[in-house]
Amino acid sequence: MICYQCGCTLSEHNFCTNCGADVTLYKRIIYISNRFYNDGLERASVRDLTGAIASLRQSLKFDKNNVEARNLLGLVYFETGEVVAALSEWVISKNLRPKKNIADDYIDMIQTNQNRLDTINQTIKKYNQALTYCHQDSLDLAVIQLKKVLSLNPKFIRAHQLLALLYINSEEWERAKRELTKCLEIDANNTATLRYLKEVNEMLMPEEGVKNTGKKPKKSEEIVKYQSGNETIIQPVNMKDGKGVTSLLNLGIGLAIGIAIAFFLILPARIQAAKANIDENLRKVSEQSDAKTATIDELQQQLGVLQEEKADLEQDLAAYLGTDGTLRSVDSLMKAAGAYLTNPEEVTVVADYLEEIEAEEVEGESDNSEAFETLYNTLLALVGPGIAESYYNDGYEAYRQENYADAIPNLEKAFQYDATNGEALYNLANAYYRLGQTEEAKEAYLQVIQLFPGTEKASKSEDFLQEMEDEIQD
Repeated sequence: MICYQCGCTLSEHNFCTNCGADVTLYKRIIYISNRFYNDGLERASVRDLTGAIASLRQSLKFDKNNVEARNLLGLVYFETGEVVAALSEWVISKNLRPKKNIADDYIDMIQTNQNRLDTINQTIKKYNQALTYCHQDSLDLAVIQLKKVLSLNPKFIRAHQLLALLYINSEEWERAKRELTKCLEIDANNTATLRYLKEVNEMLMPEEGVKNTGKKPKKSEEIVKYQSGNETIIQPVNMKDGKGVTSLLNLGIGLAIGIAIAFFLILPARIQAAKANIDENLRKVSEQSDAKTATIDELQQQLGVLQEEKADLEQDLAAYLGTDGTLRSVDSLMKAAGAYLTNPEEVTVVADYLEEIEAEEVEGESDNSEAFETLYNTLLALVGPGIAESYYNDGYEAYRQENYADAIPNLEKAFQYDATNGEALYNLANAYYRLGQTEEAKEAYLQVIQLFPGTEKASKSEDFLQEMEDEIQD
């Protein structure tokens, strides 16, 4: 543990032996963070991934620089199929500790495998499409899409849960239970999974059987049983030898009577019962045949509808791939992160990828995840000052050469990436003024006055505004 003030290694004392700072509370905070990290590690080892995520987030709340907790949180996200969230944690971890960080290996595992990147993109696209089908009440198509998602990423818990919900909606309880069981194999203590599984088990619970009376039958005497035709002959073992002849005679009479009863009474009843059973089976087979015929007709109609929808989807596929904001934005964001990790000095390359992301993806007008926003803002904070400086140099050079048309877009981007650059905003206002764009110049001068009050730029901006007012009055 190192001192938060001077960076010296701390001893067992409650003060820093180098600078004398009181580290009592600091040590307690670090201890609590490490305790939550250890709890998250124990939960992850028994596949309680939901509990592990909660503990690791608590650990990072107490110490955001806990690199081990952040790396483990990324691994847990990756295990649940949340690849973008995992990559976000690893990028932040690498920024906190650039050297000797296992997060490098995790990032390379994803970035260097183009097939894995394509699989991740396909998974995100198909899962979003499944959600769209659910909103459109096209549940059958949603099931098909989710099966494709799980074939690409079998550990995507949210896809398993959504597929289980669709099975529950269609009352396919066994299939729903299978999906939820797969969720528990990945995350043994997921609250949503356990709640769904409880509902499914209640529907699958068999009815209680008839209760036993609890009375034990009396022990019968030892007897010998054997079969004669359709009759069961019961003979006591303790027959007296003196009565053997009588017993044999009685046995013969019993056999004759049994055969007669079987021939005249039992056999016709059984024949009649067999005929009734055959007729019942024929009726059931006929009903099943009619039902299957109706099902075949219905499936053929559904097949026709699905073929038409498939043709429409294939027709829109090219445009869909080109205009899917979520997929394109995630792809651009991953490329930007990869470019920064490969060569942090080439900020213009990272800027090109970030500018490919549509404005609504950044401003929160779409359904982006929190991990997407975190990774984007982190990259923007890391490369923003360098990008702003590059654009300002190009814009100011064009401004000095009185090439105001080229200076304006560069100065706009310089101020966009660094809102503290008053020179960029002031020169942008001057460029508008030189080109005769008075409305834009007024707005820029007013921004200079509001954002940088009391400075020389603000004073000059007031003078220019007064000159423009005088020109209008003349």
